[in-house]
Amino acid sequence: MINSVDFTKRLQKVIDFYNETASSFAEKIGVQRSSISHILSGRNKPSLDFVMKVLHSYPEVELYWLMNGKGNFPIDLKNSENQNSQITETKTAPQLPISESNSDSDIEKIVIFYKDGTFKSYKP
Repeated sequence: MINSVDFTKRLQKVIDFYNETASSFAEKIGVQRSSISHILSGRNKPSLDFVMKVLHSYPEVELYWLMNGKGNFPIDLKNSENQNSQITETKTAPQLPISESNSDSDIEKIVIFYKDGTFKSYKP
């Protein structure tokens, strides 16, 4: 179980490290300013969506450190990329050929795939 007081201290450390205000931090991760305020004050606990937005926007923040205080912050991305390069090579999905379709066709869905394995799907 997450300790909200300690999580709040680590979140504040991230905000301070990047010289962000609560407002600019909220804008960068895509949440309302009140969400940051409520978490920092201890009123609310962070949701999984909130944590994932922090990790996506600030790659130097390590999940285990943010949640439990164990690990390092900021992580060394250069060293981390070198260690993960072998794993990335084995997990890389095959490249699919891109074909152009008839421009008169209606778009059903747009899917964006990220390097971290996540994706977003949009329907017009």
